[in-house]
Amino acid sequence: MNAVARSQRILRCGLAACLVLGCVAALAPAGTALAAATPAQRAPAETDGGIGLRLLDVPAAAVDDPRARMYIVDHLAPGRVIERRIELSNTATHSADVTLYAAAASIASGSFLGADGHTANELSTWTSVRPGNPTVPAHGLITATVRIKVPKDAAPGEQLGVIWAEARSAPDTGGTFVQVNRVGIRLYLSVGPGGAPAAKFVVDSLTAIRDPDGRPKVVAAVHNTGGRAIDISGILRLGNGPGGLTAGPFPASLGTTLAVGATEPVTIMLDKQVPAGPWDAEIALSSGLIKTSAHATITFPGLGAAAPAVAVPAEGRSWRWLYVAGAAAATLLIGAVLWRILRRRHRRIHRATHQGSAGVIRPA
Repeated sequence: MNAVARSQRILRCGLAACLVLGCVAALAPAGTALAAATPAQRAPAETDGGIGLRLLDVPAAAVDDPRARMYIVDHLAPGRVIERRIELSNTATHSADVTLYAAAASIASGSFLGADGHTANELSTWTSVRPGNPTVPAHGLITATVRIKVPKDAAPGEQLGVIWAEARSAPDTGGTFVQVNRVGIRLYLSVGPGGAPAAKFVVDSLTAIRDPDGRPKVVAAVHNTGGRAIDISGILRLGNGPGGLTAGPFPASLGTTLAVGATEPVTIMLDKQVPAGPWDAEIALSSGLIKTSAHATITFPGLGAAAPAVAVPAEGRSWRWLYVAGAAAATLLIGAVLWRILRRRHRRIHRATHQGSAGVIRPA
């Protein structure tokens, strides 16, 4: 084998080794966190109007958090006090006598539930509202102040409550029935020293379902892995469907609230015209400023529910593809360098051979 043939063989072997190393690297697993508030929530007090309630104050640190603009969400050490202003409105053509007070709340089956009547819990006993019994003029507004004072011996943990604005109608002619209407603002209060516990959640699985009426839907199992209760919203997109189809985004059902450590379903209804699949489903969910996304391959059954598909964090997938792209780029770079080195060596050998042949003097 001459020098040129040897250099070509070395080049082929080197490039093959580069490609093998690049493939191994690509297949290796990749390594693995006070401003104006929203419009008033409203409840009818009479047929010609109603009472509304909204939060006016938001902590400066949470001004960009949509949850903090709707609800009182805070973290307090034992012994601390906070105050928040709320606005009470009356759209009726007559004045309304309203009672403002704090009461207990809980989370059950993915729903935030205000307790009946004036049911109390620890947080409601720490909370007062002034004025407590305002008369709101027709088409008028009243500003009230919510004050929460955490006792010095309060136990650490998440406390839930609600600020109610309650209006009662006059008794009927028989004095038997009184109509009671309430509208409220949620309270999420974390108690403990230092900073607030981190809010975090993950998507465990995506389940493709077809209802009896033929409409497809996706149910995401969402697990609250953090230290705060969360309110979930988000969207689902479908890609890589039959014939390369895409669909969405489809909004997730609103109102899903997860207690600390809880796992609850979040439902996304789809259009009846969405084919069975398979689809690459990617869901993006948020609770305030906390966001997460995940994907799974799903196929809608003819009827009923398919087996849950394990959801893979989209962040992990992004890093994996970044890793693959980096490995491929490194492979190409190494191959190019090796090619250049071997090509230079081939030229030197060719030049030396040519010059040696030209310098030979043969006798006549």
